[in-house]
Amino acid sequence: MSLATKFDRHMSYADYLTLPEDERWEILEGVPYAMSPAPSRIHQKVSARLFRQLDAFPGLKNCEVYYAPFDVRLQDAEETEEEITTVVQPDLVVVCDPAKLDDKGCLGVPDLIIEIVSPSTASMDNIKKLALYQKYGVREYWIVHPVDQLVMVRLLGKNKVYDKADIYDANGIIDVRVLPGLRVHLDAVFG
Repeated sequence: MSLATKFDRHMSYADYLTLPEDERWEILEGVPYAMSPAPSRIHQKVSARLFRQLDAFPGLKNCEVYYAPFDVRLQDAEETEEEITTVVQPDLVVVCDPAKLDDKGCLGVPDLIIEIVSPSTASMDNIKKLALYQKYGVREYWIVHPVDQLVMVRLLGKNKVYDKADIYDANGIIDVRVLPGLRVHLDAVFG
């Protein structure tokens, strides 16, 4: 994701909808960011393998799993839908409240967001999006490092602040807290 933008002003969701369809953008608190070109092969492989484990879980019930590009509109209490200033396209999301889903994506906070780091997105995923997802109350946030074969899992604590990250390596098994009973086997993700 490029930190350079071609816009000199804050953007809203209404502005976002006017962007060319052949370009991918995110808006973080009104600041537009151009998305990188297509992800690397290893990024795509890791994303697909994670998606398959999440989506195959029989305990999904009302939960649904989506992969990028998929718009997640994070709305402040005083914003109308057109005024929303935060629209992200996480690599993977799990949404367990069907009322948050519409034809445009997700309006509201997903239960789980997974970002897969590439060299151009490392600071965005580890700093800006971490703070943003904490602010909006994403219950579980994973940052996946495909080259290092590591996953950092952050859980939202009772004080609405992310706990210290649990770090898993390529041999680890992650118990997905928002989907009790689901265990993600990282050897199958990174192998």
